[in-house]
Amino acid sequence: MEHMAYNPFLPLHEYIPDGEPHVFGDRVYLFGSHDKEGGDTFCMLDYTVYSAPVDDLRDWRCEGVIYRSAQDPGYPARKYMYAPDVVRGNDGKYYLYYCLSGERGHGGYHGPISVAVCDTPAGQYEYLGFVRWKDGTPMQKYVCFDPAVINDNGTVRLCYGTQYDYEEREDFGETLLREEMDMFGKTREEILQTPESVMGANMLVLEEDMLTVREGPVRIIPYRVRGTDFAAHPFFEGASMRKVGDMYYFIYSSQQNHELCYAVSRYPDRGFRFGGTIVSNGDVGLHGRKEADRLNMTGTTHGSITQINGKWYVFYHRLTHKSDYSRQACAEEIQILPDGSIPQVGITSCGLNGAPLPAAGSYPAVIACHITNGHMPHGSNRIYTDCFPHVTHRSSGGTTERFIAEITDGTMLGYRYFAFDGAVALQVTYRCTDKGSFRLTDEEDRTLGMIELSPADRWTDAGCVLPALHGTFGLRLIYQGAGQAELKTIAFSGNA
Repeated sequence: MEHMAYNPFLPLHEYIPDGEPHVFGDRVYLFGSHDKEGGDTFCMLDYTVYSAPVDDLRDWRCEGVIYRSAQDPGYPARKYMYAPDVVRGNDGKYYLYYCLSGERGHGGYHGPISVAVCDTPAGQYEYLGFVRWKDGTPMQKYVCFDPAVINDNGTVRLCYGTQYDYEEREDFGETLLREEMDMFGKTREEILQTPESVMGANMLVLEEDMLTVREGPVRIIPYRVRGTDFAAHPFFEGASMRKVGDMYYFIYSSQQNHELCYAVSRYPDRGFRFGGTIVSNGDVGLHGRKEADRLNMTGTTHGSITQINGKWYVFYHRLTHKSDYSRQACAEEIQILPDGSIPQVGITSCGLNGAPLPAAGSYPAVIACHITNGHMPHGSNRIYTDCFPHVTHRSSGGTTERFIAEITDGTMLGYRYFAFDGAVALQVTYRCTDKGSFRLTDEEDRTLGMIELSPADRWTDAGCVLPALHGTFGLRLIYQGAGQAELKTIAFSGNA
């Protein structure tokens, strides 16, 4: 079968969240953080880059490790490199911007913004320095976090920042002030004397050396959002800027912390108006879906948009292993309408494939875009011990298995979309502690078949014949029964 690109679109062992996609030459490169599979904190691994030809987004290759945290002088006091970005300078070199952090984010807001340089997009970067004032001291105005860069026709702009609601809360006082001081490494005077707040989304302009501040920084969207069009979707983190025609699109993770939103302005440093949500990793907001009805465990998201071979895409990440610490890159095609708006797109299993996945051959079960028991949690910088369905892995004897675990009565596993052309048989590879079944439905909840499961402590196959379907359909597997089940693969076989 021809190679398919499903979500997550990188190899299943790879965990590259916080993706910033950029087209350089005839390839698109994904720059991001690097989580460890089943890790116990954010961004445990060194920066690794993948790229694909712009005319075949199914063909991603690993470019290898481009930069190691040990290269930064701040290592090992803070040894984890958070969300980076890369820009091509006016000198033709490539510049990597990032911030270091400690365990579970501690010290990650204490700055500065570090910079590395390379002659090629995915070569071996070398430490260059940190973003600084003209006198050579570190630029640490506001909170330095999640840097993103854009070369705007020769003007290199750097966005950064983070935002919590401390100072908008009615109970803001000594307790919250001390918490803010500790979190951001700021003095009492800095916090109380900074107009509006030390928090928020900011932009500055860099000199040709790519280190020195030429202009700014300035606040580009308000910190105090009450009464503004940002009130329901305040900025949180993950700043990213793109230029579409003569308009600037500011992409960011909102304080809902499961969605990528956008704001639009004719100017890069002011005048932004809230545009909407582009994608939610729980499909919250899509067709009015409420947070309580999220279709996955939701949590930290970060990403951006880019145009590739004439089409626009949003890159984001999903959560696995019942935590915020094992995040995988996903992507969806989006539309920028003539009025400049971007309708929210639903998350899918087919992602960058360019078409629905054929209902033929075998697929890893973990490409399910919806995994829910009806009351999924929202991540919060922790590993959950509660029982709920999730993607996980297990290594033994030199091999690694990846599967969906803790499937219990009422769990729904959703796959969007498959292209059917006639009757097929569907087989699942499962383990199960008790008798149960998978009821197979389409997205209209029409029953397509039933797969009966017997207790099995080893991977076991079971299946059924689906009715003749023609066209594109979402497929749902709804578990019914006692105990717990695990699912490794789903496989379609020829016309039944």
